[in-house]
Amino acid sequence: MSGMTTTAHPQVARLLAGDFPTRFMTVTIEAGQVQPAGAALGEVTASSEYKLSATGAGDGSETPSVVLWEDVDASGGAVEAEVLICGDVRFSELTLGSGHTETSVKKAFRSVSLFVR
Repeated sequence: MSGMTTTAHPQVARLLAGDFPTRFMTVTIEAGQVQPAGAALGEVTASSEYKLSATGAGDGSETPSVVLWEDVDASGGAVEAEVLICGDVRFSELTLGSGHTETSVKKAFRSVSLFVR
């Protein structure tokens, strides 16, 4: 895709689990978070910012929809970061928020062409 860049994931071989096409986009990570590459993020409806998805969130982010592609420190304010929006990922390399399980993440990600193995 023209104009798209990707950052090399430090453990790319560990995070990716197959040969399904990968796609990326840049999103805004909500302030106050420090998240590792591989974090399962959900979008906050009111702000369109992303944060670690937790089942009890109630702000839209309870449904994970992307996988963080790079380590992020947003402790000092919201930052832009690259996320995986399509591809195969290993469950063992994901960081999940409170209440999520392998089953809940697989179900949510399947609808956006992220496949957990």
